[in-house]
Amino acid sequence: MAVYTDISEIELAAFLANYDIGELLSYKGIAEGVENSNFLLHASSAPYILTLYEKRVDRNDLPFFLGLMRHLSDKGIRCPLPVKRNDGETIGELAGRPAAIVTFLEGMWMRRPTVEHCSEVGAALAAMHLAGQDFALRRKNGLTVDDWRPLWERARDRADEVESGLEAEVEADLAELEANWPSSLPTGVIHADLFPDNVFFLGKKLSGLIDFYFACTDLLAYDVAVCLNAWCFEKDNSFNLTKGMALLGGYTAVRPLSKEEVEALPMLARGSAMRFMLTRLYDWLNTPAGSLVVKKDPLEYLRRMRFHRRIASAAEYGLRV
Repeated sequence: MAVYTDISEIELAAFLANYDIGELLSYKGIAEGVENSNFLLHASSAPYILTLYEKRVDRNDLPFFLGLMRHLSDKGIRCPLPVKRNDGETIGELAGRPAAIVTFLEGMWMRRPTVEHCSEVGAALAAMHLAGQDFALRRKNGLTVDDWRPLWERARDRADEVESGLEAEVEADLAELEANWPSSLPTGVIHADLFPDNVFFLGKKLSGLIDFYFACTDLLAYDVAVCLNAWCFEKDNSFNLTKGMALLGGYTAVRPLSKEEVEALPMLARGSAMRFMLTRLYDWLNTPAGSLVVKKDPLEYLRRMRFHRRIASAAEYGLRV
């Protein structure tokens, strides 16, 4: 979450006139995140989150994102619920941007997740995957294996500015991923970006999942691999086997992985690390100084790529089979 587009009280009042949420008491921008402009609204009925969708989000994808949140909420998944306008729609326009209001979730994200948090995340991810199986809409993953090479081509010539030898290393890894990427595993709705700042907790108990703006239809086990990368590595980039065991144990207690998914997990984890390394690398090389986008270090995920390259089986992540 972040604020790229400011709004005035007059603009906001006109926008809120289309909603039945009571009197606006206060509002403020939320600074965290990189994709959209977000505001915390305090209304007389309840607190809400207002999101203005910036250029990185395709307006045509909004029915999928907002429809998915409503579907998951109806299935008992704790996530923001889109608020309908008086005309029954969930998408409006504010300050020249598509905009929507969703319900506010209590909790905070964990900057230092514990083993217990990892177990909760695994179980919640599996429950989300099951709940999404009958969601009618589909959306292609715009950052899957077929999309990595075009992204790489836009950064390759300057890759060695970030680390000597990076161009050759990524080229070799990318070729191997393209040649061996699994294609026949179970698919469904995935979050695709379930990092710690997209999961809220109250103490050790998970209170909700947020930020579904990378959600898509893809391999379910790939979503597990994203979480292994996001939750189970420490600040020094070492893999925490106990956290891996907790996350995978939480997931498989709700949705067991197939034999094929288990065998593919090292390749999926390696590919997930490649995906986030490439987007970080592109932003690192192309984001102008002084930009509002916070650049993240691509070398963090390069080190994870190197770790996964050495993994022979999912048991090394802590999966009990």
